[in-house]
Amino acid sequence: MKKAPITIEDGAWIGSRVTILPGVTIGEKSIIAAGAVVTKDVEPYTLVGGVPAKIIKHL
Repeated sequence: MKKAPITIEDGAWIGSRVTILPGVTIGEKSIIAAGAVVTKDVEPYTLVGGVPAKIIKHL
């Protein structure tokens, strides 16, 4: 199993039951939809959702 820190930058919103894998960075003011599985970095000001999480919209 990989061990790495998860980084959550300022103003990010994370919905309920979200899974974030090790080593992922959640960008500033980004939004993670409920139930998403985040497998790679999320750019700042981005809305992502799904399994695996994909970009829905740039904010």
